[in-house]
Amino acid sequence: MKLAIASGSIVALARILMPASVVRLSAGRTGMSDELQALCFLAGANSIFVRDQLLTTGNPAGWKDQDLLARLGMHVAPAQARGQVAAE
Repeated sequence: MKLAIASGSIVALARILMPASVVRLSAGRTGMSDELQALCFLAGANSIFVRDQLLTTGNPAGWKDQDLLARLGMHVAPAQARGQVAAE
């Protein structure tokens, strides 16, 4: 429970202090429950690393991420070139 509160608080603080930034959940998500990841998204996270590319620790399988995002009503946005910001 303490980890969930701390994780959600850190994500929310990052979102408040840097509203235009990408707040990404990355390495170590295999140790996070789906509920904790959902809490982090609700607190302001808006990006995740998928698969194990560029990371030193594992991430959930791609199908698990797709399932989680579908259950949360979220979708995968297309990749953007460095320096571009998506139009809203």
